[in-house]
Amino acid sequence: MPELLASMHPTGPGHFGVAERGIVALVNPERLRRILTRMLDEDEFLGPHGIRSLSRFHERNPYVFHVQGKEYRVDYLPAESNTGMFGGNSNWRGPIWMPVNALIIRSLQQFYLYYGDSFRIECPTGSGKLMNLFEVSKEISDRLGRIFLRDEKGRRPVNGHTEKFQTDPHWRDNILFYEYFHGDNGAGLGANHQTGWTGVVAKLIQMYALVDPGRLLEEGKGAAFIKGAGPPVS
Repeated sequence: MPELLASMHPTGPGHFGVAERGIVALVNPERLRRILTRMLDEDEFLGPHGIRSLSRFHERNPYVFHVQGKEYRVDYLPAESNTGMFGGNSNWRGPIWMPVNALIIRSLQQFYLYYGDSFRIECPTGSGKLMNLFEVSKEISDRLGRIFLRDEKGRRPVNGHTEKFQTDPHWRDNILFYEYFHGDNGAGLGANHQTGWTGVVAKLIQMYALVDPGRLLEEGKGAAFIKGAGPPVS
């Protein structure tokens, strides 16, 4: 379809990036910038602890439609659902999911391998702070990591309002890998032993300890997986 081809990223001779790398992507630079501008807006998808599964815009502007006299709506629900569907969990209507965030981070790194520092964008949107796509990916990773770290009050967002887990010396350092997390405060939700996909946060922490932007551009994505290597010491 010509309209689909027109929106895809140009590739081939005349369109090589850093180190003569090519790219195959469904979005061209203009569409990528539009997507990221919305995704990195703290009033929409970018939360304090990662990328939300639904824009916070829908908290005040739910999507509403009517069928046969009944109203159906999609609200922003960062934690528990307002209906009994799916066991009362909001699932994809606002919380933060680790696997989706990991895929976003990986995609941003892939784009960075192509663009390098030539593509910069405000992060967060409206802040006036420009970042390259590696820095954007690290910002998201850092926000995910803060789910599990103690804040300035000594409390871990993952433990929410469960005081035993926050303050009891026998429990406070036993961190659970929940299925997903509250879109606004990072509290753990759903199954609480979801090491399969939430455990990827450990790899994200390790990856950004191993690699810096220059090394990623030079060595490619394998730089994040080389045991014993790390960023140059200044």
